[in-house]
Amino acid sequence: MDVGRWKMDVNSFLKSISILNLIMRKPPIHKSFENAFNGLWLMIKSERNFQLELLAFAVNVFLIFYLKLSSVDTILILIVSFGIFAAEIFNTAIEKICDIIQPDFDKRIGFVKDIAAGAVILMAILSVVVGILVYWKYIFI
Repeated sequence: MDVGRWKMDVNSFLKSISILNLIMRKPPIHKSFENAFNGLWLMIKSERNFQLELLAFAVNVFLIFYLKLSSVDTILILIVSFGIFAAEIFNTAIEKICDIIQPDFDKRIGFVKDIAAGAVILMAILSVVVGILVYWKYIFI
């Protein structure tokens, strides 16, 4: 094994990484947060389902305080609520990418969109089940 050649290859590799870092500079952390909040604002402004989910979240926050939910029950409600938000954001992102890739109707794109929407439905079903299990004991017992 030629150690000198190996050392040169490592040096070339490290040099190429530093060049890549210069080309693909990450934005400052505050810019990353600004972009993330901009994405949330776009969801709030433009996505009807996200707006409905925010309304449901507001109802849940009211019920958390009104019914004085325990910490564990509150955490369960918050986890499924934010799970719904995340699923809806991923679903919307997938749909937007699909629309860019194929603006015209395509059965394959429809399949991808249906799968993404299925994830949201699964999370919604879980949210309803958790909501029933949590709120039942505060309302009916």
